[in-house]
Amino acid sequence: MLDASDRALVAATQTGLPLLADPYGALAATLGRSREEVMQAFARLLAAGAIRRIGIIPNHYAVGITANGMSVWDVADEAVAELGAKIGALAFVSHCYRRPRHLPAWRYNLFAMVHGRSREEVAEKVEEIAILAGEHARDHRILYSKRILKKTGLRLGA
Repeated sequence: MLDASDRALVAATQTGLPLLADPYGALAATLGRSREEVMQAFARLLAAGAIRRIGIIPNHYAVGITANGMSVWDVADEAVAELGAKIGALAFVSHCYRRPRHLPAWRYNLFAMVHGRSREEVAEKVEEIAILAGEHARDHRILYSKRILKKTGLRLGA
């Protein structure tokens, strides 16, 4: 459970940190707390699992990254964890995760999101993944985004 102070901190940051040189100091001033108290609260909330991470969520379209392809892979089950870690560590993969198969219609069990300035660039990056995957990947496809569906995280209720 979050206490009132923690709820105020989460509510103040759930749409993003202030875009300033010292966002934590500005946040502290807004909340009537010290910068150190804010930093300690974030550390405590992260350690407790109340918040998962503090990170940037870029608008890919605004910076010219307009081709977004979810590469889906049919990977041998015994290799999916190791291969997923390797693929997820690639600089051009924003997220990589395992999903259950839904046979016979859907055999893909590993997903890796790749962004690029063109579909050709995304396809080249996916081919790099194919080389890395080698014989463990029996098949793959690229599913291209047509529009942004969600760019926000979970929000606290009132």
